[in-house]
Amino acid sequence: MERWQNRVAVVTGASSGIGAAIVKDLAKAGLIVVGLARRVERVEELKKGLTKDQQKRIHAVKCDVSQENSVNSAFEWICKNLGGVDILVNNAGILNPGKLSTMDFSKVREVIDTNVMGVVMCTQHAFKSMKERNFDGHILIVNSIAGHKIPVMPMNVEMNIYPPTKYAVTAITEIYRQEFSGLGTKIKITSISPGLVDTEIVDDEIKNHFEKCILKSEDISSGVLYAISTPPHVQVHELTIKPVGEAM
Repeated sequence: MERWQNRVAVVTGASSGIGAAIVKDLAKAGLIVVGLARRVERVEELKKGLTKDQQKRIHAVKCDVSQENSVNSAFEWICKNLGGVDILVNNAGILNPGKLSTMDFSKVREVIDTNVMGVVMCTQHAFKSMKERNFDGHILIVNSIAGHKIPVMPMNVEMNIYPPTKYAVTAITEIYRQEFSGLGTKIKITSISPGLVDTEIVDDEIKNHFEKCILKSEDISSGVLYAISTPPHVQVHELTIKPVGEAM
């Protein structure tokens, strides 16, 4: 992790769950961390449990990754005030309830804009920053096992467009790998696909059903730290993290 000391890491969806865990762990590891979130006050709140030095390393910036102007403003602030982006963790993601065959189009579009276009827009800004500075950074995407195989969920769980957006992320990861190499960089790209994680996006009924077989946000953050700690010649392209005994 020595090469990342005082480097700038940007984490989307930083206000809770996996994103909040990643923000804290990266700050503890010696990085300067920008937590992008709509609920930016929650990023400020999570700093209170850290040391003074770690608190100073975290910058909370308001950003809705589904909105182009919001993404543009956030990355302009980062480049102006911190010099650029060295690591990007695309973590922001949502799941709206409903059946794909009947739900409101606006709710479908919201998931696509966040889970897919948010990744594309943030990655383009981060890649531009890395390329202009000739820095071989690292871009990570929090994917899902649902991006590789659609699970048969118990009860009346409505996943609708969520798995297709994660399938898109799986394909996008490979597209980026080819493009980054073809453009003459050694920028890394990693997809991290968790199984069921105890976060806000998961319904309480599902959490209770799988209470003995569910991951914690910190488990996924540990995967991020592992991926970025690899030597420059090693790229973890896909990392699947599942709780022991998961049947999905």
